[in-house]
Amino acid sequence: MTEFQQQDGISSSSSSSSSKNVIIMEEWNGSSSSKLSKTAVLTLTPSSFSLQRSGNRFSEVSTRIVGAFVPEGFPTSVTPDYVPFQIWDSLQGLSTYIRMMLSTQALLSAIGVGEKSATVIGATFQWFLRDFTGMLGGILFTFYQGSNLDNNAKMWRLVADLMNDLGMLTDLVSPLFPSAFVVIVCLGSISRSFTGVASGATRAALTQHFSLQNNAADISAKEGSQETLATMTGMILGMLLARVTMGHPVAIWFSFLSLTLFHMYANYRAVCCLSLTTLNCQRSSILLQSFMETGKGLTSQVQQVLTIRKVRFGVVHYFHQF
Repeated sequence: MTEFQQQDGISSSSSSSSSKNVIIMEEWNGSSSSKLSKTAVLTLTPSSFSLQRSGNRFSEVSTRIVGAFVPEGFPTSVTPDYVPFQIWDSLQGLSTYIRMMLSTQALLSAIGVGEKSATVIGATFQWFLRDFTGMLGGILFTFYQGSNLDNNAKMWRLVADLMNDLGMLTDLVSPLFPSAFVVIVCLGSISRSFTGVASGATRAALTQHFSLQNNAADISAKEGSQETLATMTGMILGMLLARVTMGHPVAIWFSFLSLTLFHMYANYRAVCCLSLTTLNCQRSSILLQSFMETGKGLTSQVQQVLTIRKVRFGVVHYFHQF
């Protein structure tokens, strides 16, 4: 029997005997040779044919939908800490977009949207000044801390989300102080600019950490799909919350502060889920201190990491000096 396989298509095989000819056509679905799955088998004989499906249409559609949000080869193509981190990261992102609706509503109200006395040129200038200071703050933050973001991904991940919380808080506070509105809004924009730089840089470092099969680009793309889904869900819930709490300052502040606390907790849990296998100054000092006290590394996994990366980090060579 000779068999041909074609990815995302149809494969066929045929066998002949002295009594009859049989043609078997197989349909396979998958994005890689190691992840192919048979979906249907068509058997043809001179007198009849039969079609046997290996799965229903619903399962095929659901598989394709899931494939739009998880990397190819999941779960073996990513590290074990990928799933818990993405769950908590999506939850914190959801809370962020819900709160963003409340802060944006307050900001637009402070600018003068809906008031007859407000002018277009005045609102445009205030919005321009807000964006300008944010861009300037992002450049300055990159100049002073850009080289440290990869080495301390966990710390800067928390710092980025904390600065984002402060930025949204200033937007919500801005209507309470009309005389200092421009200053408060600019400070909030600078705070969020730190978030954009730190979050983007640490995300790149974490993507490299999650990648096990040189699939960092695929992980980044699927992370974008997950974030888009969280954004759309958060926008819908945020609009509903803004509609319900409109004209009720106590309800607005209670909702905002409650979601902020949950956002900080979700970020903490997400960072705690990470098991980074690279060394920075802090982790290296912990390993060195443990080695000097006990004569061995913290865990066998860390020892394996040190063995693999001894040329890059020089840690094992440093150990041999004691």
